[in-house]
Amino acid sequence: MDRRDQLSGARRVVVKLGTNVITHADGEARDGIALGRLNALIEAVAREQRGGRQMLMVSSGAVGMGQRALGRRERPRSLGLRQACAAVGQGQLIALYSQAFNLLGVQVAQVLLTQADLADRDRLLCLRTTLTRLIELGVVPVLNENDSVSVRELIEHRASTGGATDAVGFGDNDELSARVALAVDADLLVLLTDVDGCYTADPRHDSTAMRLGRLETIDDALVTRAAGTTSAGGTGGMSSKLEAARAAAAGGTAVVITSGHNPDALRQALAGEDVGTFIPAGGRRRAHRRAIAVAVSSAGALVINDGALQALTRRKASLLPVGVLEVIGEFSPGDVVELRDASGRAHGRGLVNYASAACRALLGRKSSEIADVLGWQGYDTLISRENLVLTGV
Repeated sequence: MDRRDQLSGARRVVVKLGTNVITHADGEARDGIALGRLNALIEAVAREQRGGRQMLMVSSGAVGMGQRALGRRERPRSLGLRQACAAVGQGQLIALYSQAFNLLGVQVAQVLLTQADLADRDRLLCLRTTLTRLIELGVVPVLNENDSVSVRELIEHRASTGGATDAVGFGDNDELSARVALAVDADLLVLLTDVDGCYTADPRHDSTAMRLGRLETIDDALVTRAAGTTSAGGTGGMSSKLEAARAAAAGGTAVVITSGHNPDALRQALAGEDVGTFIPAGGRRRAHRRAIAVAVSSAGALVINDGALQALTRRKASLLPVGVLEVIGEFSPGDVVELRDASGRAHGRGLVNYASAACRALLGRKSSEIADVLGWQGYDTLISRENLVLTGV
C-alpha cells in the first residue's frame, strides 16, 4: 500500500501536539499560547472527526500553562514545583480545548495517564474500553501524562545531572502518543512539531540539509544523529519522535512527523500529500487483536447461545451476560478466554472483563442487573467488541 492509500484510508488517528506547537517560543503572546495556530489545528481535527475519522489527541503544554498562570517566567527546575504547575495547567489546558471544540460542535474528554496505566493489564483494558466508547460517541479524547503525580521530570533532572534514574515515567509525550496509538489500534499517528519532518542534518545550522520524505526503517544510527535537537520549550526532540515512530510503526501504526506551524499540515498529511516524514506501518497490523488470536492458551471458556453468536458475528456486538450459558475454567479480568457454542465448537477469543466467579453469577442476566448481582459494576459487557477476535470474521 502506497503513502496516499495508507494515509487517506486511516480511520483511527492519534494527533500529538508538542509544546512548541501550542505555545509561542518567544513568549510574544500575553499568555504564551499560540491561539491562532492552535485554533487552526483544532478546526482541522474537528473537520476530520466530522468527516468520519476517529480522532484522538495527545497534548503537551500543561506545565507551561501552569507556569505562566502562576507568574513564573522560567520553567521550574524542582519536581514538586513542576508538578504544582502541571496541576494548575491541566485544568486550563482542557478548558481551552473544550471551549474551542464546543464552538465547532464537538465534545472533548480529558484523559490523564501515567506509565503504570499502560503497563498494568487491567488498567490498559479499562483505558482501551474508555477510549473506544468515547470515539464511538463522537467525542475527541485529549490525553496527557498526569504530570501532577508523575515522576517523569525527576528522571530528566537526574539524567541531566548524572544522578540515578530509578524513577519511572514516559520521558515525553512522543512516547506516550506512540503507546496510546498502539493501545487503541490506531491506523495513523501524526506527530506535530516545530519542524517539517526529519532531515539529513539539522536544517537550522546546515543549509544543505534535505527533508527525508519517507523512512522505511529507523535504525539506531539515525536516532543518534537526531539527538541533541531538543526544542527550547519542550522535553522531546527529533530523536524522541523517531523512537516513538519506530515503536508505533513496528506495532502496525503508520506515522507522519510534520510541522504543526503549518495550519494545513494535518489535512495534507491525512490526504497523503508529500509533507513531513512518513514512516509506513510494519507487518503486525492490529497487533492487539492478533495477540489475542495467537495466544498460546486460553484461561477458560464462555459457552454462548445462538442469539449471542449471531449478535457477535452479524452485528459485531459485544458479548453480554444474557447470552452466556456456561463458564468453563478459572480466570481473572483481562485473561484470554475462548467463545464456544453449545456443541463445544470454538468461534473466537477475547479478553474477559470479569473473573470467572463473577461470570458464573451473571449467567443469563441482563447488563442492567450486573450491579445488583455483584454489588458493583465495572463494565456492561463480559467481553467488549474491541477485545474480541472471532474465527473467520
